[in-house]
Amino acid sequence: MMSGIFCLMILSGVIFGALTGRMPQVSDAAINEASRAVELVISLTGTYCLWGGIMQVAEEAGLTEKLSRLFEPVTSRLFRGLKTGGAAMKAITMNLAANLLGLGNAATPLGINAMKEMEAEERAKGVATDNMALFVVMNTASLQILPTTTAMLRSAAGAAKPLDILPACWLASAVSIAAGILVAKALARLTGHKKRPGRTQR
Repeated sequence: MMSGIFCLMILSGVIFGALTGRMPQVSDAAINEASRAVELVISLTGTYCLWGGIMQVAEEAGLTEKLSRLFEPVTSRLFRGLKTGGAAMKAITMNLAANLLGLGNAATPLGINAMKEMEAEERAKGVATDNMALFVVMNTASLQILPTTTAMLRSAAGAAKPLDILPACWLASAVSIAAGILVAKALARLTGHKKRPGRTQR
């Protein structure tokens, strides 16, 4: 799917460049931006390695248990039916912690592991449960206290104060995750009410 979208974007850029007589600009952008992309990846590698290592150390030092207990009042209310302190809840907790630090790349494998653990615990067998849907919403909205990735990108782009966007990030992420949770819970209740008449008729 994503490969098709990227191919379509490239093809449309070439077509519109040819139609508007801007093929030299298209070729220059392709060459220059490709080299800049490599430079950006290399510049971000060190920071990602640092924070990824910190998350690994935190997990091996037993901070997973402490974070799970810290978030327990919230996660137990949001993800009803999951075992408190279970493997699924621990993976969810670590994913939330990574997102709080703005570590999108570190949160991705933790999120995949959380989905696998929820599927096993809830015996979903390839079907997304309400908890899975809510987790995807929260992972996508990702409440961020420290937007590390955004700060790194701003720093690489030459920003004098990469973290001066903190208030805007806090407000935007808080509003997005609150709206996502409300909608996910509302839809879960709505679909739950729709299923009940069918079950009673059987």
